Amino acid sequence: MKLLFRLSAVLVLSFQLSCCGDRLSSEYTLELPETPKSWVLLLGEPYWHLEWLGPDGKKQSTDILPGKTVKIEIPVTWTNPVTAWPYWPQHNLIQGHLKPAGALFPYDVNKKSLCLSWAAGPDTVFYWELAFANNDKEAKIPANFDWPRFRELFETKILSETVCKDPWLVDWRYVAEKTINSNFDRRRIVPQISESVSIPAGSGHWYGSSPFAEPLFFDEGETPVFPVRPGINIWISGEGILRCSGNTWVFKKFNE
Repeated sequence: MKLLFRLSAVLVLSFQLSCCGDRLSSEYTLELPETPKSWVLLLGEPYWHLEWLGPDGKKQSTDILPGKTVKIEIPVTWTNPVTAWPYWPQHNLIQGHLKPAGALFPYDVNKKSLCLSWAAGPDTVFYWELAFANNDKEAKIPANFDWPRFRELFETKILSETVCKDPWLVDWRYVAEKTINSNFDRRRIVPQISESVSIPAGSGHWYGSSPFAEPLFFDEGETPVFPVRPGINIWISGEGILRCSGNTWVFKKFNE
């Protein structure tokens, strides 16, 4: 199955209006998802860094405190990603270390609320990656992408069981670049290759940066072996936080 970009009459109208300086926008209250219990237990409630496209088509951002929410103004004439990155400044876990939640307007609207979920986090990151890879190919802007059909790939289990369980195993930047340069092909949505690295960081349960990832468990006296992918890899245990990139790693205990 191949998914194609499409240009609807509504999107054509939005571009015409933007050229004339007119704005069609509305205000929505963001409903953030429940944070995974393992993250809250070990780290506390997160702060959130939010990113979306404003009425002028430019990226907007704001930060909110734990337990709070916010209203944002977004255009109502094209598909708009809202990404919510959790972060914990008290543990030096900045935005981007743990995977985000998200929503796509208008698909995740409920009256005057925009409902963010962990399932939609990869959707919004893929949207941003398509935008970054665009290179002025007007017909392939991410607002024109067939997002309902994209979501069906996960909902109908067309993709592999591994990817459906954890979409963050996919290299979405690679998929976006290939999509812009040629076309979308679901066969590219596969887990990124990982390397097994032995790290003497301690036993017990370890929780990853994806809200979907199954925890790792290592017995006392066992040398933990972690699956390491390109970029910064994060795991959290009851003892502290492990950061790993390639064969380089740092483990910092909570009480240090």
